Amino acid sequence: MSDRVNIGVLGLGSVFEKYGRNLASLREQGRVEITALHDPNSDRMAAAASQFPGASHCSTPIGVINRDDVDAVLVLTSMNEHGGLARQAFEGGKHVLVEKPMATTIHEAQALVDLGRDSDQLIVCAPHVLLSPTYREMHARLTSGAIGDVKLARALYGWSGPSWGEWFYRPGGGALFDLGVYNVTSLCGFLGSVRRVTALVGTAVKERLVNGSPMKSEADDNAQVLLDFGDEVYAAITTGFTIQKYGRAPAIELYGLSGTMNMLGDDWAPRGFEEWRNEGGCWEVYDETDPGWPWSDGVNHLVSCIEQGLPSVTRPEQAFHVLEVMLAALQSAAQGRAVEIGSEFPAPDYSRHAWPHIDPRRLHDRSS
Repeated sequence: MSDRVNIGVLGLGSVFEKYGRNLASLREQGRVEITALHDPNSDRMAAAASQFPGASHCSTPIGVINRDDVDAVLVLTSMNEHGGLARQAFEGGKHVLVEKPMATTIHEAQALVDLGRDSDQLIVCAPHVLLSPTYREMHARLTSGAIGDVKLARALYGWSGPSWGEWFYRPGGGALFDLGVYNVTSLCGFLGSVRRVTALVGTAVKERLVNGSPMKSEADDNAQVLLDFGDEVYAAITTGFTIQKYGRAPAIELYGLSGTMNMLGDDWAPRGFEEWRNEGGCWEVYDETDPGWPWSDGVNHLVSCIEQGLPSVTRPEQAFHVLEVMLAALQSAAQGRAVEIGSEFPAPDYSRHAWPHIDPRRLHDRSS
């Protein structure tokens, strides 16, 4: 491997636009080179080629994976392609970053976890919410007992739904896999492994207008999910393509026995957090230290891990667990019962990585 990490990209749609900015910055730093691109859409290929003119154009995904000048593959395709392409890339000897969810079936996800176990190759799985400065500071404060044992939590993320990409509304798509995955990932990072899931999940809007044409929606777009983490720790998730707007509601609310901590903004675009501690008797509000933090930050993390020979914070075992939880929510809704979760994952470990210093600035106190 050269000093630079050579990157191949599968999928050049709207998700790539954000990753492309990260890649351009990493290339300017002399840390990566984008060597191969693939997308079945010729217009997308042309746009990406203008951004990265030195990259080879490959007519198939395997054409990218088999190249000797590719060290890592980014899988940024539609959701139902993630598991198969990520496995092909890993079996081809490449490091892998795979967008969320890591797969849409438990068998595909299990194969990725098995491949990654005891391997020097990395599998970095989106969403990358655990990497934001706000999330890391909240995690550190929770771990230190700032608000006591958390017993209740709530998470929220949704919008009216995409008007592009028919696959969002076909089997293998849906709001849980596209949106709820952020909230499940965030809550699991804070609270650990889920033991049991109870959910109401449905398709509220039966027909969608996509790319200018009506289509029948065959995937979920409306969900309320209850999570049981054991030891009387419960959380609720509200998500869907049925939410037009929400106001000042926090993305994440965490209720401890001696205080409360709320993430402001969305968990994929945090705007800091607020904290109430009983001993202080007031709200303390902290700004996001990096307002431009991108949800595509996983590619920066992947490159840093390759450079330093370190494991990633965002473990594939957690991505597997999150998928199992979402599939259990669909099963619970269909069968009208609670569904047990069998998997567990290791707690996020930030200690091995050289993170920028986190020193949230206290904006103001607001009394009760």
